Amino acid sequence: MLLHFQCLCVKLRILRLSRSTFLTRTVSYVLPHSRDISDFLRVVNSANENKIRKAPPWRVMFFGTDEFAVESLKILTESRNPSAGKVVDTIDIVTLPVISSKEVPVRRFARQHHLLIHDWPLQWPCKHFDVGVVVSFGCLLKEELICRFPYGILNVHPSLLPRWRGPAPVFHSVLHDDAVTGVTIMQIRPKRFDVGPVLMQKEFVVPARYTSEELGADLSKLGAEMLISTLKTLPEMIQNQKEQANYGATLAPKINTAMSWINWEEQTCYQIDCLYRAIGYKILLRTLWQGEVIKLMDLVKEEDIPKLSDLELKRTQIPGSFLFHKISNILLVRCKIYPFLNSILHRYILDCVFFCWFYIINKMS
Repeated sequence: MLLHFQCLCVKLRILRLSRSTFLTRTVSYVLPHSRDISDFLRVVNSANENKIRKAPPWRVMFFGTDEFAVESLKILTESRNPSAGKVVDTIDIVTLPVISSKEVPVRRFARQHHLLIHDWPLQWPCKHFDVGVVVSFGCLLKEELICRFPYGILNVHPSLLPRWRGPAPVFHSVLHDDAVTGVTIMQIRPKRFDVGPVLMQKEFVVPARYTSEELGADLSKLGAEMLISTLKTLPEMIQNQKEQANYGATLAPKINTAMSWINWEEQTCYQIDCLYRAIGYKILLRTLWQGEVIKLMDLVKEEDIPKLSDLELKRTQIPGSFLFHKISNILLVRCKIYPFLNSILHRYILDCVFFCWFYIINKMS
């Protein structure tokens, strides 16, 4: 035992740096000058624990906030089960702190499933991780943080990169009526969003008149499945990764209220329909009518559009003019092509009949 201890001391002295610092792979240790054997055994045990793993199960740190991210977090949590192949050993959560009693979906899921939560900005813990996973996080990660993960940080991005780089790819896919979109699993790089190498990419055919809410739900499930598939053979996937194409890049900035304003003279029916499907479930479309803000809801499907007489068509030739179709109970508004609205919100919801009575008959009398 004494001989073994002396050999151990010799090996550790070889690694000695300034101020009694020892470096074992990516982890640094500062030891006391004591020659007590327990100090050295503690270092050896810690070094073995922090040894870079070559295969699952992985120690994962997850960064996310919204419902889209919850789908990936859910499947990562389930994959800790040995019966499921145990792709994940441990998982810690990094998310936004609670503000004004509003809890983001990822934090709520983590709390309900008793996962360890770290508030952003992250104070780096002593615990060791193999890989990070970012899903709909929205915060730029520094190079120092990325480099702490031996396998880097993976990002589940709901578009076919380099198309729609940025925080709102699903909204812009619907806004531009993309027939095909998809999900990309990539490694993030510091200083810029969504420019890292691609590990996996799959296409998704977008159904007709899909909303961003519907598309986001489908892509979140596809992304979660792709994430687990990537983690199962992570070293091989990283070895075979490909850089993003140098052409076809488009940006997907955040949506905002300014996007919801309709200009009947400049926007076609097709454009308004795309805008409604893209942002309507989060931000109501709005317009001005006789100096007042009117919020618009429930665009009618094309097959429900009523046939109009020549006289009715002539009455609504100017963009922004409207016609109430009594039989179908639909309010028609003129643009380059007719968009059709069957309810209006002005401080509270009003149906079409009341809207026409209140705004047309009263204004004319």
